[in-house]
Amino acid sequence: MKKDFLLPDIGEGIVECELVEWLVAEGDRVEEDQAICDVMTDKALVQIPAVDAGIITRLYVKKGDMARVDAPLFEMALAKEDENEKNAGAEPTSEVIPEPEPKPEPKPEPKPAVTFTPAASTGQRAVASPAVRRLAREHNVDLMQVPGSGDKGRIYKEDVEAWLRARKTSSARQESAWREPVTGVRAAMARHMTESLTVPRFTYCEEFCLDELVALKHRLAPEFEQEGVKLTLLPFFIKALSLALSDYPLPGAHLEDEGHTLVYEDGHHVGVAVDTPAGLLVPVLHHCEDKSLLTLAQELARLTEAARAGRLTQAELGGAGITLSNIGVLGGTVSTPIVTPPQLAIAALGRLQRLPRFDEQDAVVARHIMTVCWSADHRVIDGASLARFNRCWQSYLEQPGRMLARLH
Repeated sequence: MKKDFLLPDIGEGIVECELVEWLVAEGDRVEEDQAICDVMTDKALVQIPAVDAGIITRLYVKKGDMARVDAPLFEMALAKEDENEKNAGAEPTSEVIPEPEPKPEPKPEPKPAVTFTPAASTGQRAVASPAVRRLAREHNVDLMQVPGSGDKGRIYKEDVEAWLRARKTSSARQESAWREPVTGVRAAMARHMTESLTVPRFTYCEEFCLDELVALKHRLAPEFEQEGVKLTLLPFFIKALSLALSDYPLPGAHLEDEGHTLVYEDGHHVGVAVDTPAGLLVPVLHHCEDKSLLTLAQELARLTEAARAGRLTQAELGGAGITLSNIGVLGGTVSTPIVTPPQLAIAALGRLQRLPRFDEQDAVVARHIMTVCWSADHRVIDGASLARFNRCWQSYLEQPGRMLARLH
């Protein structure tokens, strides 16, 4: 018996996903729970398993195409359970594998018309000689679209020839343009950024002086290396953020009920933006309040590697209460990050720089300076609230001894 396998509901409202790779071919025998294909959702790469044993008879979706939830993904001939097939020496039945129906060729996209400033006219008729009109007819040119260079907008032969050259150049550009569909992570980013336009947001920036934190990182780095972890500043930022959320929980909350209800989660769940070949992904470190610096560093390294390999799970991508974006690793110093609902705040960490500053005696000294920029949902968070929260977070980072005193 043949049976169509429908793409299951992957969760989080996903209605379609890109088929990245078939792991089987038509005619292959598969076992129950064997991986059949990899699909890319809005956020992660997901493997689709077989729910029955049998022979793959048809693959409905081509590699790179979009598969829709509850639509046929592949067809298989189920393994027979009757006694005749189980008898020893029974001749196996051969399955006829139908040829997949060819997909209709996509219709070429219509080329946009080349537009120019219309010529001056007398009533509804362009000003041109009979010879120029004949030239226009021969090349199917609407003289009302040709700008005239003569007196009162009169159109000359040279004007028509220039218009024809411009049209040819524009057509050549259209034919040579490279197009690709926006799918997967980039499609999700486009959708989420469009949704974020509904949020009235404001930005707040501050300079952090991180001399003491940089010195502490250098002292702790050898111990972390013994555990196989390369220590960066980001685990300190995450841990300090969790401590600040204990004092000022509002930036870690989110809105529900069309903006009428504030929800405070049980725990501090911090999303960290990661640049990947597929686009921007935001894995989440859950319950940062319970994790040590070492555990945060290990988890951060694991999630970053999984994100770049496209192997994050839905659980690892969901539930962020607040987000950090470390643009400094790419060289940026100042940014205006985008708040994505239902979160209320996001911070962008700039590049760490060694810059001249004045000390208490007005002497110029070198300091490790990082500019941090916040964006927040102004429906709930006002500037004063964000400034107080940031000052608390900043104090833990500029005086890491205070942070270490509160670590579990």
